[in-house]
Amino acid sequence: MEWSKHYEWVLNMVHVGVHVVDKKGTTVFYNQTMADIDGMERENVLGKTIFHLYPSLTSETSTLNLALKKGIETVEAMQTYVNLQGKEITTINSTYPLYEGDEIIGAVETAKDITRIVRMYDQTLELRKELLETKKKGRVAKGSADFHFSDLIGSSANFNKALMIAKKAARSLSPVLICGATGTGKELVAQSIHNASIRREEPFIALNCAAVPRELMEGLLFGTTKGAFTGAIDRPGIFEQANGGTLFLDELNSLDLFLQAKLLRVLQDGKVRRLGGNSEKEMDVRIITAMNIHPSKALEQKILRTDLFYRLNVVHIELPTLQQRKSDIPLLVNFFLKKLNDTFGSNVQEISDEALQLLRHYHWPGNIRELNHAIESAFNVIDIGSTRLEKRHLPSHLFQTVPTPEQTTIVPATGQIDLPNILEEFERETILQAFKDNNGNISKTAQALGVKRQALQYKLNKYGIEK
Repeated sequence: MEWSKHYEWVLNMVHVGVHVVDKKGTTVFYNQTMADIDGMERENVLGKTIFHLYPSLTSETSTLNLALKKGIETVEAMQTYVNLQGKEITTINSTYPLYEGDEIIGAVETAKDITRIVRMYDQTLELRKELLETKKKGRVAKGSADFHFSDLIGSSANFNKALMIAKKAARSLSPVLICGATGTGKELVAQSIHNASIRREEPFIALNCAAVPRELMEGLLFGTTKGAFTGAIDRPGIFEQANGGTLFLDELNSLDLFLQAKLLRVLQDGKVRRLGGNSEKEMDVRIITAMNIHPSKALEQKILRTDLFYRLNVVHIELPTLQQRKSDIPLLVNFFLKKLNDTFGSNVQEISDEALQLLRHYHWPGNIRELNHAIESAFNVIDIGSTRLEKRHLPSHLFQTVPTPEQTTIVPATGQIDLPNILEEFERETILQAFKDNNGNISKTAQALGVKRQALQYKLNKYGIEK
C-alpha cells in the first residue's frame, strides 16, 4: 500500500499549519491550513524558497532557516512576519530539522495562527495606555473601577462577613486573595476595595489570566522591548500601567507556572524587567488576585505555586455562592428590577410570591450573574405596561430542576452542613407564612411569632419581605 498519499491527506485535514522544506529551503509540502494562515494558494507555494515566500524574515529570524542551517529546534515560539500581500501575520511555531543519518535533509514547521488574538492584545494595551495618560493629565478616566461597597447587595451573615473583611482590607496595602465561584462578584469586590483605598485616584487594571494565551502573557504583564521577538516593540506592560494603583489578576490558577515564578520575583523585589530588556524599573502596585476554585485544590493539582500562594494570601476573602445566601435573593431581585426598568424603560414594581419562590428553590450554578440574566430574560417577555413579574415570565430552565425542601440543604465540599444558612432559610419562610396568615399586619404577626414589633420589622427588611 502507498501510504504517502494517506499521510498527505491527514496533514491537510489537521487544524494546524504544516510547512516542509528540503535542504535547499525549497517548499516540498504545504497544507491547506498553512495556506489559509499565510493567505496564499498552495500551488503557488510549492517549489518556492523560504525567503521568496517570507521576504520580511532574515536568516536569523526564520525558524525554518535556523533548523536547516544550524539544526536548531524551536518549540512554540512566537513569530511575526509579513506575507506576500503585505499583511502582518503572527503565529506560534514549532520547527524541527529532518535528518537522514547525521545529515540535515530538510525541516518541518507547524504553526498556530494567533494574529487576531495579538491584535486584540495590542488594542488592549493601547487602551490601557490611553487610560494611564488620562490619569496623568488629571482628567477623570472612565471604565477603570466603577463599583463601590455601596453597590454590593446583600444582608446574609456569610456575605456580610466577606464584606467586612474586604472593607478592612481597603485600609491597608496588603495583597488580597478573593475566592469564589464564577458569578459571585469577585471583580466587584476588588474594585470596591480599590475605590475605598488611598489609591482610589490611581489606575485600577484588571486582567483575566485565563483569557490570554501563554505566549503573550509575559509581554502583557511585564512589557516588551524592541527586538525581544520578531515584531516586538517598546511597550509597557500592565504592571507599569498600574504603577501607583491596583492590579487585579483574575483566575490566577490559570497562569503558567513559569510566569507565576516571575510574578513572585516581581512582588518580592518590587521591580519589573521588560521582556528582552536589560534594565529594571521600580514598581509600586497593590495586588488583588482571585480564583474560582479553592486554593487547596489548586495547590493539590500543582497549578498554583505554594510560595506564590503564601505571598498573595495575606488577606483572604471567601465569597459565598448564591445557593449559600438565598436569603439575599429578594434584595437582589429588587435591585435588578430597578436597574432593568431604566434599561428597558419599564415600570415593573414587584415580583409575585410564586415567582420569588421559584427563584429561591433554584440551585443557581451561575450565581448572581445567572440571577441577573434570568430577570433580564423575564423583562424581554413581560407584557408592555405590566408592573408585576410573574412566574410565567421566568426562563424555562428554572422550572426543570426545582429541588424539594429537603434538597435545599447546603452541604459544602467539606461534608459539613451550613447550619447558619439553613436557619436563615427556615426563619424567613416562617416569618413570610405568618405575615401572610395575618394579612400583612405587623403587630399581629409579631404577636404570633412571639417577638417584638421592632425585631420583626428588622427581619422583614433583612429578608426583603414587603410590608
